[in-house]
Amino acid sequence: MAIVEIDKPVPDFAAQATSQKDVVLSKLKGWKVVLYFYPKDNTPGCTTEGLDFRDYYDDFVKAKTLIFGVSKDILKSHEQFKAQYQFPFELISDTDAYLCQMFDVIQPLNMYGKQIQGVERSTFLIDSNGILRREWRKVRVNGHVEEVLEAAEAVD
Repeated sequence: MAIVEIDKPVPDFAAQATSQKDVVLSKLKGWKVVLYFYPKDNTPGCTTEGLDFRDYYDDFVKAKTLIFGVSKDILKSHEQFKAQYQFPFELISDTDAYLCQMFDVIQPLNMYGKQIQGVERSTFLIDSNGILRREWRKVRVNGHVEEVLEAAEAVD
């Protein structure tokens, strides 16, 4: 599997998401797409990040940008997480880690002194023609969504 690269087309993909939706990248042409990868539903950093994207959602829509959260959690967990925090965007269930591998976000992480393989908090901005324009890796949640919005507003 090819790993995505800046200024190159993102390979088409189809993924299951909340609200019984299938997200197919090629069907989103004309819209910019933000994919934000996060480790786990209902954890403090992941909740804060989701709330920030929720709070700026209308600004992203004005910038003609769709938002999708991605983690390896199952759809049932995603549905509960989305409902609890009233996220207006869909969450993609990547249980087979296909997207995680495509975007190279499975990384060694230090969890309570133990090395594990996990999802590194990362965000990707795909332009309206399906080209990867920006990536943020090892994301710190504070101020991140504002930076992504600014980038989305600057890209066609």
